[in-house]
Amino acid sequence: MLSHELITRYGMLIVFLNFLGSSLGLPLPVTPTLITVGAGIALTSHVALSTLLHLAPMLAAAVMGGLLGDLIWYQGGKRYGERTLHTVCKLSLSRETCVSNTERFFGRWGVRVLIVARFVPGLSLVAVPLCGAMAVRLRSFVLHDCAGVALWASTGLAVGAIFASQIGVIFVLVSHLGWQALIAVGIVLALYVSYRYCRRIMMARALETARISVGELHALLAHNPRPVVLDIRSAERRMLDPFVIPGAVLADERKPQQIVERYGRNRTLVIYCSCPNEASAAWMARRLRLAGVKLALPLTGGVEAWRAAGFDADPMRVMSDAAIGAERGTLVAY
Repeated sequence: MLSHELITRYGMLIVFLNFLGSSLGLPLPVTPTLITVGAGIALTSHVALSTLLHLAPMLAAAVMGGLLGDLIWYQGGKRYGERTLHTVCKLSLSRETCVSNTERFFGRWGVRVLIVARFVPGLSLVAVPLCGAMAVRLRSFVLHDCAGVALWASTGLAVGAIFASQIGVIFVLVSHLGWQALIAVGIVLALYVSYRYCRRIMMARALETARISVGELHALLAHNPRPVVLDIRSAERRMLDPFVIPGAVLADERKPQQIVERYGRNRTLVIYCSCPNEASAAWMARRLRLAGVKLALPLTGGVEAWRAAGFDADPMRVMSDAAIGAERGTLVAY
């Protein structure tokens, strides 16, 4: 926790650096910092108006730090598109399937998703470069991103100010413990980050054996019966990379029963997505197997690995309104 002296002297700098680092993808405790700063200001400013006046610079520092970090990812998404999205996926400690969820949020709400993105773990880190990749105008991005950062920062600072007396008790305890308290907090944070990282590695290793490579898929496509190849990327990701594996069928990972009804339980199903570690494809393959499908496998690397291996990919044709509606409700073959 931060002491009164640190808040008074370095509060703005601490908030700025916390938001900047968090926006860049570092696992920093931003919300606890905001609550601590808000409580510290409320405890030293006994008049409500004075508290608000002292909170305003902290809010400005949060918006500046958050916007600066987000602009770097926005420009990265605008310039490098798919590669930037893969980079932020690797930095995120949230579930890999949050990537596809973020793309769907963006498809429904557009840039407005930034207003609430920071309240959802992992959403902001993916939504920001996605805005750049989807060619959101800079002015619109800045306005919505500032609104989102301000809303999140205001909430944290307000919670700290409202519960200042209770948090003050913690201040007193920390002042007695000194550096021991800071070391304890640092250890807890390190253990949490290590736990999330190790769980992610274990998940990737557990799924490694239940996959098919692009070379194996290419060989299977040359024989009859051919496997059914399912493309479960979001519509937004398909816009960024409008190519599919020849013969692939556009499908919705949220509707596995529809796939079972169409193809039965005896066909070989190969699924590819755009998530890190093929998380969405692996999740869907598992649901299909539970539904009775004998062989459902995620494709390692997806369409990117397919092209990298030297195999041809088909360009997606322009979809009519009827086809778009069909994709949302049924399966669309290419």
